[in-house]
Amino acid sequence: MSDQVQRFENNSGEPIVRGYLHTSTRVARDGLVLTHGAGANCEAPLLVALAEVFCDAGMSVLRCDLPFRQLRPHGPPMRGSAERDQAGLRGAVEAMRKIVPGRVFLGGHSYGGRQASMLAANDPELVPALLLLSYPLHPPKKREEMRTAHFPSLQTPALFVSGTRDGFGTIDEIREALKLIPARTELLAIEGAGHELMTPKNRSELPTKIASAFLKFMPE
Repeated sequence: MSDQVQRFENNSGEPIVRGYLHTSTRVARDGLVLTHGAGANCEAPLLVALAEVFCDAGMSVLRCDLPFRQLRPHGPPMRGSAERDQAGLRGAVEAMRKIVPGRVFLGGHSYGGRQASMLAANDPELVPALLLLSYPLHPPKKREEMRTAHFPSLQTPALFVSGTRDGFGTIDEIREALKLIPARTELLAIEGAGHELMTPKNRSELPTKIASAFLKFMPE
Protein backbone atom coordinates (compact mmCIF):
# COMPACT_ATOMS: atom_id res chain seq x y z
CA MET A 1 0.00 0.00 0.00
CA SER A 2 1.03 3.59 -0.53
CA ASP A 3 1.72 5.74 2.48
CA GLN A 4 -0.87 8.24 1.32
CA VAL A 5 -3.53 8.69 -1.32
CA GLN A 6 -4.56 12.28 -1.68
CA ARG A 7 -7.11 14.15 -3.74
CA PHE A 8 -5.28 15.96 -6.50
CA GLU A 9 -6.43 19.00 -8.42
CA ASN A 10 -4.22 21.29 -10.45
CA ASN A 11 -5.72 24.46 -11.86
CA SER A 12 -2.55 25.92 -13.34
CA GLY A 13 -3.88 25.45 -16.86
CA GLU A 14 -6.86 24.28 -18.83
CA PRO A 15 -8.40 21.81 -18.52
CA ILE A 16 -8.15 21.07 -14.80
CA VAL A 17 -6.28 17.93 -13.74
CA ARG A 18 -8.45 16.12 -11.18
CA GLY A 19 -7.84 12.79 -9.52
CA TYR A 20 -5.98 10.93 -6.79
CA LEU A 21 -2.25 10.88 -6.19
CA HIS A 22 -0.62 7.74 -4.76
CA THR A 23 2.79 8.33 -3.23
CA SER A 24 5.14 5.49 -2.36
CA THR A 25 6.81 4.71 0.96
CA ARG A 26 9.92 4.14 -1.17
CA VAL A 27 11.82 6.89 -2.93
CA ALA A 28 9.84 7.22 -6.14
CA ARG A 29 11.69 8.60 -9.15
CA ASP A 30 9.24 7.66 -11.89
CA GLY A 31 5.56 8.42 -12.20
CA LEU A 32 2.54 6.98 -13.99
CA VAL A 33 -0.67 8.69 -15.07
CA LEU A 34 -3.66 6.33 -15.31
CA THR A 35 -7.09 7.16 -16.68
CA HIS A 36 -10.41 5.45 -17.23
CA GLY A 37 -12.77 4.27 -19.94
CA ALA A 38 -15.87 5.88 -21.43
CA GLY A 39 -18.28 4.54 -18.83
CA ALA A 40 -16.16 4.93 -15.71
CA ASN A 41 -14.08 7.41 -13.73
CA CYS A 42 -10.73 7.37 -11.98
CA GLU A 43 -12.20 5.37 -9.08
CA ALA A 44 -12.63 2.30 -11.29
CA PRO A 45 -11.49 -0.76 -9.25
CA LEU A 46 -8.91 -1.78 -11.84
CA LEU A 47 -7.22 1.64 -11.74
CA VAL A 48 -7.23 1.72 -7.94
CA ALA A 49 -5.70 -1.77 -7.75
CA LEU A 50 -3.07 -0.97 -10.36
CA ALA A 51 -2.15 2.30 -8.66
CA GLU A 52 -1.54 0.49 -5.38
CA VAL A 53 0.63 -2.19 -6.97
CA PHE A 54 2.71 0.30 -8.95
CA CYS A 55 3.05 2.39 -5.82
CA ASP A 56 4.32 -0.65 -3.91
CA ALA A 57 6.88 -1.09 -6.68
CA GLY A 58 8.20 2.42 -6.07
CA MET A 59 6.31 4.61 -8.53
CA SER A 60 4.09 7.59 -7.84
CA VAL A 61 0.72 7.23 -9.58
CA LEU A 62 -1.89 9.79 -10.55
CA ARG A 63 -5.22 8.26 -11.53
CA CYS A 64 -7.19 11.07 -13.07
CA ASP A 65 -10.62 11.92 -14.45
CA LEU A 66 -10.74 12.87 -18.11
CA PRO A 67 -12.26 16.29 -18.83
CA PHE A 68 -15.49 14.79 -20.20
CA ARG A 69 -16.04 13.06 -16.86
CA GLN A 70 -15.41 16.29 -15.00
CA LEU A 71 -18.24 17.86 -16.99
CA ARG A 72 -20.76 15.07 -16.42
CA PRO A 73 -20.73 12.45 -13.65
CA HIS A 74 -22.29 9.72 -15.78
CA GLY A 75 -22.61 8.74 -19.41
CA PRO A 76 -20.19 8.40 -22.32
CA PRO A 77 -18.00 11.19 -23.75
CA MET A 78 -19.87 13.87 -25.64
CA ARG A 79 -19.26 14.25 -29.35
CA GLY A 80 -16.11 16.30 -29.86
CA SER A 81 -14.60 15.40 -26.46
CA ALA A 82 -11.43 13.75 -27.77
CA GLU A 83 -9.32 16.86 -28.27
CA ARG A 84 -10.11 18.21 -24.81
CA ASP A 85 -9.59 14.82 -23.20
CA GLN A 86 -6.17 14.54 -24.81
CA ALA A 87 -5.35 18.01 -23.53
CA GLY A 88 -6.37 16.81 -20.08
CA LEU A 89 -3.97 13.89 -20.28
CA ARG A 90 -1.18 16.22 -21.41
CA GLY A 91 -1.90 18.39 -18.38
CA ALA A 92 -1.78 15.35 -16.09
CA VAL A 93 1.61 14.32 -17.49
CA GLU A 94 2.92 17.84 -17.01
CA ALA A 95 1.58 17.90 -13.44
CA MET A 96 3.35 14.62 -12.65
CA ARG A 97 6.62 16.00 -14.00
CA LYS A 98 6.50 18.56 -11.20
CA ILE A 99 6.03 15.80 -8.62
CA VAL A 100 8.59 13.16 -9.62
CA PRO A 101 12.22 13.74 -10.63
CA GLY A 102 12.30 10.88 -13.14
CA ARG A 103 10.23 9.73 -16.09
CA VAL A 104 6.46 9.95 -16.43
CA PHE A 105 4.53 7.18 -18.17
CA LEU A 106 0.94 7.24 -19.41
CA GLY A 107 -1.76 4.58 -19.35
CA GLY A 108 -5.48 4.21 -19.73
CA HIS A 109 -8.33 1.77 -19.98
CA SER A 110 -10.36 1.50 -23.19
CA TYR A 111 -11.35 5.04 -24.32
CA GLY A 112 -8.74 6.53 -21.99
CA GLY A 113 -6.03 4.35 -23.50
CA ARG A 114 -7.12 5.24 -26.99
CA GLN A 115 -6.87 8.95 -26.21
CA ALA A 116 -3.45 8.37 -24.63
CA SER A 117 -2.23 6.61 -27.77
CA MET A 118 -3.60 9.33 -30.06
CA LEU A 119 -1.92 12.00 -27.94
CA ALA A 120 1.38 10.12 -28.06
CA ALA A 121 1.09 9.65 -31.83
CA ASN A 122 0.89 13.43 -32.18
CA ASP A 123 3.67 14.05 -29.64
CA PRO A 124 6.27 11.24 -29.67
CA GLU A 125 8.36 12.95 -26.97
CA LEU A 126 5.54 13.21 -24.43
CA VAL A 127 6.15 9.94 -22.56
CA PRO A 128 8.66 7.08 -22.91
CA ALA A 129 6.04 4.30 -22.92
CA LEU A 130 2.29 3.62 -22.84
CA LEU A 131 0.18 1.12 -20.90
CA LEU A 132 -2.98 0.46 -22.94
CA LEU A 133 -5.61 -1.60 -21.13
CA SER A 134 -8.39 -3.15 -23.26
CA TYR A 135 -7.67 -0.99 -26.28
CA PRO A 136 -11.07 -0.58 -28.05
CA LEU A 137 -9.94 -1.74 -31.47
CA HIS A 138 -13.47 -1.50 -32.89
CA PRO A 139 -17.02 -1.26 -31.54
CA PRO A 140 -18.50 -4.67 -30.65
CA LYS A 141 -19.71 -6.52 -33.76
CA LYS A 142 -18.46 -3.69 -36.01
CA ARG A 143 -15.07 -4.93 -37.18
CA GLU A 144 -15.19 -2.63 -40.18
CA GLU A 145 -14.85 0.42 -37.89
CA MET A 146 -11.23 -0.06 -36.89
CA ARG A 147 -9.70 2.58 -34.61
CA THR A 148 -6.16 2.28 -35.90
CA ALA A 149 -5.72 5.29 -38.21
CA HIS A 150 -3.05 6.75 -35.90
CA PHE A 151 -1.15 3.50 -35.33
CA PRO A 152 1.37 4.06 -38.17
CA SER A 153 2.30 7.38 -36.51
CA LEU A 154 2.78 5.93 -33.02
CA GLN A 155 6.49 6.14 -32.17
CA THR A 156 6.03 5.47 -28.45
CA PRO A 157 6.58 1.93 -27.12
CA ALA A 158 3.28 0.47 -25.93
CA LEU A 159 2.24 -2.52 -23.83
CA PHE A 160 -1.27 -3.66 -24.75
CA VAL A 161 -3.29 -5.69 -22.23
CA SER A 162 -6.40 -7.42 -23.60
CA GLY A 163 -8.81 -10.09 -22.44
CA THR A 164 -9.39 -13.14 -24.60
CA ARG A 165 -13.15 -12.52 -24.44
CA ASP A 166 -13.08 -8.80 -25.25
CA GLY A 167 -15.81 -7.85 -27.72
CA PHE A 168 -13.88 -4.72 -28.73
CA GLY A 169 -11.17 -6.81 -30.38
CA THR A 170 -9.99 -10.39 -30.40
CA ILE A 171 -6.44 -11.30 -29.51
CA ASP A 172 -5.74 -12.14 -33.16
CA GLU A 173 -7.16 -8.78 -34.26
CA ILE A 174 -5.00 -6.95 -31.74
CA ARG A 175 -1.89 -8.83 -32.85
CA GLU A 176 -2.59 -7.95 -36.48
CA ALA A 177 -3.22 -4.29 -35.61
CA LEU A 178 0.06 -4.02 -33.71
CA LYS A 179 1.90 -4.69 -36.96
CA LEU A 180 0.84 -1.18 -38.00
CA ILE A 181 2.80 0.41 -35.14
CA PRO A 182 6.46 1.19 -35.90
CA ALA A 183 7.36 1.45 -32.21
CA ARG A 184 8.13 -1.50 -29.96
CA THR A 185 4.95 -3.22 -28.77
CA GLU A 186 3.97 -6.19 -26.64
CA LEU A 187 0.62 -7.84 -25.99
CA LEU A 188 -0.33 -9.34 -22.64
CA ALA A 189 -3.38 -11.58 -23.14
CA ILE A 190 -5.58 -12.17 -20.08
CA GLU A 191 -7.25 -15.55 -20.39
CA GLY A 192 -11.02 -15.54 -19.86
CA ALA A 193 -11.27 -11.77 -19.30
CA GLY A 194 -13.65 -9.44 -21.10
CA HIS A 195 -13.36 -5.71 -21.71
CA GLU A 196 -13.25 -4.86 -18.01
CA LEU A 197 -10.21 -7.16 -17.59
CA MET A 198 -10.63 -7.72 -13.85
CA THR A 199 -12.90 -10.59 -12.81
CA PRO A 200 -13.68 -12.23 -9.45
CA LYS A 201 -11.34 -15.06 -10.43
CA ASN A 202 -8.33 -12.92 -11.38
CA ARG A 203 -8.84 -9.97 -9.02
CA SER A 204 -6.07 -11.02 -6.64
CA GLU A 205 -3.32 -11.59 -9.21
CA LEU A 206 -4.23 -9.46 -12.24
CA PRO A 207 -2.93 -6.04 -11.03
CA THR A 208 0.44 -7.56 -10.10
CA LYS A 209 0.61 -9.40 -13.43
CA ILE A 210 -0.02 -6.20 -15.40
CA ALA A 211 2.35 -4.09 -13.30
CA SER A 212 5.14 -6.68 -13.53
CA ALA A 213 4.75 -6.85 -17.31
CA PHE A 214 4.88 -3.07 -17.68
CA LEU A 215 7.86 -2.67 -15.34
CA LYS A 216 9.76 -5.17 -17.52
CA PHE A 217 8.55 -3.43 -20.70
CA MET A 218 9.58 0.07 -19.64
CA PRO A 219 12.69 1.33 -21.40
CA GLU A 220 15.79 1.45 -19.22
